[in-house]
Amino acid sequence: MYQTQLSTTQLGRTGLEITRVGFGAWAIGGGGWEFGWGRQDDDESIAAIHRALEHGINWIDTAAAYGFGHSEQVVGRALAGVEPQPYVFTKCSLLEGPGRAVAHSLKRDSILREAHDSVQRLGVDAIDLYQIHWPIPAEDIEEGWAALAELKAQGLVRHIGVSNFDVEQLRVIQGIAPVETLQPQYSLIERDVEQATLPFAEREEIGVIVYSPMGSGMLTGKMTRERIEQLTDDDWRKRDERFREPRLSRNLELVDRLTAVAERYDTAPGAVAIAWTLRNPAVDGAIVGFRRPDQVDPLVAAASLELTDEDLDEIEGRSR
Repeated sequence: MYQTQLSTTQLGRTGLEITRVGFGAWAIGGGGWEFGWGRQDDDESIAAIHRALEHGINWIDTAAAYGFGHSEQVVGRALAGVEPQPYVFTKCSLLEGPGRAVAHSLKRDSILREAHDSVQRLGVDAIDLYQIHWPIPAEDIEEGWAALAELKAQGLVRHIGVSNFDVEQLRVIQGIAPVETLQPQYSLIERDVEQATLPFAEREEIGVIVYSPMGSGMLTGKMTRERIEQLTDDDWRKRDERFREPRLSRNLELVDRLTAVAERYDTAPGAVAIAWTLRNPAVDGAIVGFRRPDQVDPLVAAASLELTDEDLDEIEGRSR
């Protein structure tokens, strides 16, 4: 169905060769749950996935929590009959609680059950990368990680990793089984992982795929005060601090700087924001959320955009 046109890189020591940009399937889980993005048309989601594959993107990152199974079902529908198949990454540990809020479980039996359910929804023989979504409850991370190691030994998942873990937590679970990958939040407005987490991952040769490189849409160049005010009540971003004062004004100023750099490269501000995350030597790939096929084209450019030191100074508001 598609020809690989994008360069690839090794994801840590997994042996997987991934494109620098991957398809993020959070938003296509739709609305109606605690961290939903509002109403989403499934046919548009499938068209967006197909468009990304046509560009050569060779991995999709989803999670059982996204719409409590809905995102995985949509991904499964999109990939039915597609050859060659892209890598499919998903996550466990977030369950549906009362009122469609998120509940956390790292208990072995729960994770084993989740993995089998995800395989069925995705329509795959095995999950290429299975990840613990959040290290909550913290006292159960060892039990949860041992369950992922068990799934790998069974062959139901090929590789195992974690998301949102800090260095101390990574050290704890490494004693049980090697941590193959890490998925942290990382963007120009969420840089905490630069201090310790990314350097640790690089030293340990843990593959890193970052999520929300565009700050959940804030850095796309299309997010205005007016649009934020019009976000629906079932869009979680309406409650997020990045979209409210005092952070909102600072973030919009950053978007202005991204826009200035983007104009020099005839690309989108979001592509510059993504490329900024990819310039970190610890980062192998960035997860980019697409909800419609027309969003794919301008952002795929981030995979090959190389920013200069002058660009970085301008983006980060430094004077030389």
